[in-house]
Amino acid sequence: MIARTALLWVVALATGANAFVNNAPRVPFSTKLYPIPAINDALSAPIKDLSYGEESRKYRRTVYTHDDWVKHRSSDRIFRYTFAIFSSGIYKNIGAEISTVTAIAAFAVLWNAMAGTYTDFSGVVHDGWLKDTVVPVLDLPLAPFSLLSTSLGLLLVFRTNTGYQRWDEARKNWGMNINHTRDLVRMGTAWYDDEGVSPERRKEDLNALALATWAFVRAMKRHLSPVSEDEEDFKKEITEKLPKGQAEAIINAAHRPNRALFDLSCAIENLPMHWLRKNEINKAVTIFEDNLGSSERLLSSPVPLFYSRHTARFMFFFMSFLPFALYGPFGDTWNHIGLIPATAIYALFLFGIEELANQLEEPFTILPMQGFCDKIYNWCMEIVSWQAGDNGMRVYPKEVKYEALPKEMESASSHDPWILTKK
Repeated sequence: MIARTALLWVVALATGANAFVNNAPRVPFSTKLYPIPAINDALSAPIKDLSYGEESRKYRRTVYTHDDWVKHRSSDRIFRYTFAIFSSGIYKNIGAEISTVTAIAAFAVLWNAMAGTYTDFSGVVHDGWLKDTVVPVLDLPLAPFSLLSTSLGLLLVFRTNTGYQRWDEARKNWGMNINHTRDLVRMGTAWYDDEGVSPERRKEDLNALALATWAFVRAMKRHLSPVSEDEEDFKKEITEKLPKGQAEAIINAAHRPNRALFDLSCAIENLPMHWLRKNEINKAVTIFEDNLGSSERLLSSPVPLFYSRHTARFMFFFMSFLPFALYGPFGDTWNHIGLIPATAIYALFLFGIEELANQLEEPFTILPMQGFCDKIYNWCMEIVSWQAGDNGMRVYPKEVKYEALPKEMESASSHDPWILTKK
């Protein structure tokens, strides 16, 4: 009877774990890793079998509004998050680990029932089939796990903190991109000297500036995204919004963001304005390059692998042997059966902490970079459509006067027709 009961428990747990892991339709659980293809080899790249947790990353790219914050602070959030536990990509991604540890707990219950004693449904205690043989009851003291839990906690704290810091740095990089794209286009539009320049030429120059600014952030987004996910969309957007030659040059470049930055520098150089003002605008381009380099560092350099591997091994062995230490404390439950669901819950939350850190470690596939690029495009195109005085605000005429220049600027004044000083 005990064998049949234990077998039913194991089958039920395995079935439930399998349903938990495969709850997402059309997405297999197995993962196959392939070398990253070259930029222009997207069409020949092999198809990946991704887990639901990996596929669900694209649904975490959220840009919050006021309504979202109201929902985020709502009083029912605890219940809402709890009831959504089985649809969580984080927990589905660790379904195999949870199933394994839970199966070990079920094995401990079954083994010890056969090697020790068990209670039938009527409450009568019976000796197991293997009691008083060489087969021992598998039981471990709890003290070593209590001592090791502090060390495991420190490892997990470091992993989660480091993962969040990487995500925070990536988000700040994109925040700086947003700030300085608007700043760059605003300065270019406000400082544009249209004296002797036709309205058509002004519109063409400023549109080129706005598009070149957007092209950089869009190329950076593509540079930091998986080839299979963004290559075709990138080519389509670039081709639709940029002149044909400029679009082809960016698409065919070995390092697309660098080519986009070069085009942006050329667009700035074409603006008729004082060279000191151009220098101020070019400072934003330098910041773009710094943000790009910082993001490339995050993408190419994970937390040292030996640390991640040691943490994963520590946690797996800890959770694999923990059921044998908890077998005694759950003696008040029928045949120690409470050990099985308790182990599943422990594994769910402990492995979940490590999974959170692992998900945050590479932040670019969960940041809403496409949303950032779309907003940057809209803002830049709107800014270049403005013109001084179009709102009725008084605009003072510009007067050219070459006098009272610092000595270090005298030589430049004879070569630069755009040096303006106030009368």
